[in-house]
Amino acid sequence: MLFVGDDWAEDHHDVEVQDQNGRVMRTARLPEGVDGMARFHDLVAGFLPDDATPAQVLVCIETDRGPWVRALVAAGYQVFGVNPKQAARHRELVSLSGAKSDKGDAHALADMVRTRRHQLRQVAADSDLAEAVKVVARAHQTLIWERTRHMLRLRAALREYFPAALDAYQPLTLTGADTLELLAKAPTPDQAAKLTLTQISAALKRARRRGIADKAATIQRALRTAHLRQPDIVTTAYAATISATVAILQTLNVQIRAMEGQVEAHFGQHPDAEIYLSQPGIGVILGARVLAEFGDAPGRYADAKARKNYAGTAPITRQSGKSKTVHARIVHNDRLVDALHTQASAAILHDPAVRAYYDQLRARDIGHNPALRQVGNRLVGILHGCLKTTTVYDQATAWSHRTQPVAA
Repeated sequence: MLFVGDDWAEDHHDVEVQDQNGRVMRTARLPEGVDGMARFHDLVAGFLPDDATPAQVLVCIETDRGPWVRALVAAGYQVFGVNPKQAARHRELVSLSGAKSDKGDAHALADMVRTRRHQLRQVAADSDLAEAVKVVARAHQTLIWERTRHMLRLRAALREYFPAALDAYQPLTLTGADTLELLAKAPTPDQAAKLTLTQISAALKRARRRGIADKAATIQRALRTAHLRQPDIVTTAYAATISATVAILQTLNVQIRAMEGQVEAHFGQHPDAEIYLSQPGIGVILGARVLAEFGDAPGRYADAKARKNYAGTAPITRQSGKSKTVHARIVHNDRLVDALHTQASAAILHDPAVRAYYDQLRARDIGHNPALRQVGNRLVGILHGCLKTTTVYDQATAWSHRTQPVAA
């Protein structure tokens, strides 16, 4: 067998090939892309007998996605994607001096897969459709995060020179189409004070608000309220920044709606979509995010515990002597943790069995967020069972234990 460490960068890969005894056979720097992959195949082929198979080559790399990794998996190599923190800890074992280089990282990765492959998770190839769902679901979520960042910048700027606008538009939210339209039309206090009820009502109507007359009157009154002000030249400068931020937010709103349609279209084609949508607290967007982060490669998760560990919902126990503490996992997939937290928050509102489990946890003086994490952990186990048996969620089956005391 051959063991290959692959330290990747944006435009090249430093690789080292070791034999079963840890002897370095070859080191090389390969370019990213088709040419680099062809040279990789030639490199390892030179050390394999004629009757060898690609599965006899084990590759360790600090990522589990991307065209390069997919090409390695497609070629039949055993690919192990490791967390950079894992790699850093192993590098400390093979290099006590603390020295670091791309060549040294490739050596550490090759040594890691040779000596500790039983502790590493092999990359399993997801279907092309699951990869497509991941692309659009992550893009959609990233756009939402970007909108939140720009909204917070907008809010901070308004606080500095136009606090009345925050009071006036609070019921509409700062990312609402009507709020952005009115801010674009009147970014300064003087301009906003001149907005008529007709102008405000028209913006509210285009945003499909209810109770337009009352809302318009309240907004106009708030915009005309006396408040502390900045000098005119400073106000003009702030207004220019507000106009730019508003334009960005309007564009983000349009693109988020467009990407939402892409998420729905791709997720709806997946054969597991019905199972995900049957889970409590999950809709189309959330289901797409959970599917995207878990993937759909068969056999990736040996059991429900493995899926929970990857999800980051399973707790970590630390025990030393008489001391024993339980902690949440710090190292986790942020996108998946966020999606599962959102699912648990929605599930306790709409599923009586989930709510009963949550109430049992809270009765034990467990805080809200830790209780949601345990609810999410249980929901991950239920999802694993549904996917394994290709059956939709059934409340009676999933919560048949709910009358029993919650385990410590």
